[in-house]
Amino acid sequence: MMTFALSLSERIAAVRSACHDASVDGFILPRGDEFLGEYVAPYAERLAWLSGFTGSAGLAIVLSAKAGLFSDGRYTVQMEQQAPHDIWERCHSVEEPACEWLEKNAQGLCVGYDPKLVSRAMLNSWAAPGVTFVPLTANPIDRAWADQPAAPGSEIFPQSDADAGETSADKRLKIAQALQKNGQDAVVLADCTSLAWLLNIRGDDVPLTPVAQGYAVLKADASVELFVDGTRLQSGLLQILGEHVAVRSPQDLAISLAELGGSVVRVDPTTTPVWFETILVAHGAEIVHAPDPCTLPKAIKNSAEQNGSRRAHALDAVAVTRFLYSLTQSAAGQRETDLVARLNDFRAQNDEYRGQSFDAISASGGNAAFPHYKAEVGRDSVLPANSVYLIDSGGQYPFGTTDITRTVWIGPEAAPADVKDAFTRVLKGNIALSLVRFPTGTPGFRLDALARAALWDVGLDYDHGTGHGIGNYLSVHEGPQNISPAPRPTGLVNGMIVSNEPGYYEQGAFGIRIENLLLVIEAEKAAKSKRAFSSFEVLTYVPIDPALIDASLLDDKELEWLNAYHQEVLKRVGPALNTDEQAWLEGICKPIFAV
Repeated sequence: MMTFALSLSERIAAVRSACHDASVDGFILPRGDEFLGEYVAPYAERLAWLSGFTGSAGLAIVLSAKAGLFSDGRYTVQMEQQAPHDIWERCHSVEEPACEWLEKNAQGLCVGYDPKLVSRAMLNSWAAPGVTFVPLTANPIDRAWADQPAAPGSEIFPQSDADAGETSADKRLKIAQALQKNGQDAVVLADCTSLAWLLNIRGDDVPLTPVAQGYAVLKADASVELFVDGTRLQSGLLQILGEHVAVRSPQDLAISLAELGGSVVRVDPTTTPVWFETILVAHGAEIVHAPDPCTLPKAIKNSAEQNGSRRAHALDAVAVTRFLYSLTQSAAGQRETDLVARLNDFRAQNDEYRGQSFDAISASGGNAAFPHYKAEVGRDSVLPANSVYLIDSGGQYPFGTTDITRTVWIGPEAAPADVKDAFTRVLKGNIALSLVRFPTGTPGFRLDALARAALWDVGLDYDHGTGHGIGNYLSVHEGPQNISPAPRPTGLVNGMIVSNEPGYYEQGAFGIRIENLLLVIEAEKAAKSKRAFSSFEVLTYVPIDPALIDASLLDDKELEWLNAYHQEVLKRVGPALNTDEQAWLEGICKPIFAV
C-alpha cells in the first residue's frame, strides 16, 4: 500500500498552487506514465498520489474551485470508496466523459497538461468548446510530490529466439518493409511492449509486466536507435542485439528526433506522447498518424508463441487446480490476502514461474461485486461460510502469460437458487463464445452479445468487456483486438489470443466471473463454406465449480461441452496432482446430466 507525506487535501492544494505559478487555471492528469502503459512504477503513481484512487484506469481534472475524477465501470465503486467526496466529483468516464465535464465546468479556462504523459488521442478526446489546453514544461504533481520515488532501472535481458519464435532482425526487417511501402522514413516507438516484442528484450521496470522502459526509433533501413541507459543491458545483450541496434542515452532523444527533420515520421497518436510531435514538427519532420506497426504482428502469435502459451497454461492449470482443492480443506475464516499468497505459493513451486501477470482479485461475498476489487493487508475481508468466492489471477512465464477467473461456493450449505441461476447464465455465455464459428476477421464486438444473451434473457448484464488480448510474456491486457460492446474495428484473426470472461455482479451480495483464454484458430471447413472461418481453441483447463451450476438451465449442447471440458481437465491436470487432489478432481469432473 502506498503512503505519502502530505494529506489528500494538502496535495490538491499544492497542485493548485503549482498551476497558479504556471499561469494556468487547472491541470488534467491521466493515470499512465511517460510510456502510456497500463501498469506504472511507483514514481509514476501520480493519480493515486493526487486523489487516493488506485485503479489502473482513470483521469483527474483539477480546477481552482472544483475537481473531477473519472474511471470506467470496473472502478466506479472503488473510486467512491477511495476518493474523498469533499474534494472530488466522481464520474463514470463513459456516461460522463471528461469533455462534457470540462464544457460544463471550465468555460474560458486554460487547462495545463504534461505533454510527456498525454497522447494526441487523449487530447482530442478531451476537446471541449471554450476550453484551452496548454502544454507545461514542468508537471505540477512532480513539483508538489516531495517524497516521489526514483524512476526504475532494472536489468534489461533477452527473450530467447526459441520462445519469441522469430529473431529481432527478422521482425525489424518486416516492419521496415512496411515503412518503405508506406513512404515513411522512420517510426517512433513509445510503447514499451513494442520495444520488448521488436527487440526480443524484457525487463522489470514496472510491476506485473516484464518490460524495460525506454523509447526507440526504427528506420526504413531496419536500423534502430534504442534510448535506454546502456549500463542496464545484461552482459552480452549488446552483441545479441547486433550492429544495427544503436543504444543511446535517453538524454539524446531530443537530439535524435531533431535529426529526423525533413523525414516522414510515423507516430501512433494513441501510444505516443505529444511531446514527440512537438520536437519533430519544430525541426521540419512530416508527421503521419498511423497505428504502431508492431501492435498487430505482436498480437498475432506465431507457432512458437502459441505453443508457449499452451505450455504456460498447462503449468498454470496445475497450480490453480491445487489451489481450488485447498479451498475445500481450508477456506471459510481465511483472509482474502492470505489466499492470494497461497495461490502464489502454488505457482511458485514451478521454476518457470516469474510472478503475477496482474494483482490477483481475491474477493469474498460482496467484495466480489467489484469487478476489479483489490484486497489489501489489514483492509481485506475474512471469507464467511456459505458465500461466493471469486479469484481472478494470472502468471508470467518466459514463454507465455496467463489470466484465469474461477468463482466457487464456500459451503457447507448448498448455494442459493438465485446465485446458481446467475452463475449458470454466466457459464452459458462462456460456453456460447467458446463454441462460436465466425468469418475470419470478424471484429470482437460482433461476438460480444453471445456472452451476454443468457443474462439478457432475465434482464441482467455486466459493465465491462467480455474479452481482451493477451501478450506473450508481456502485458496481460494487449490490443488491438478485444471482445466488448465498443465497436473497435480490429478483426479476430488466427493466432490472436483473447479472454472469455462474462460475469454478473450483485452489489453488496456477490460477484461471478468465469474466465478462460481462447486462441483464434482456423475452423474446420464447412461443406458449403466459400470463405475462411475461424473458431476458438480453449487454452485454460481448470475445473468449473459444479456446486454453482443449475443443470436445468443448460441445453444438451452446453452439457456436452461442459462434460467434455471437464474430462479434458482431468486428462491434462490429473496426472500432476497427488492422490487426494486427484480424487477430488475426479469428483468435480463427473459428468453432469440434464435435469
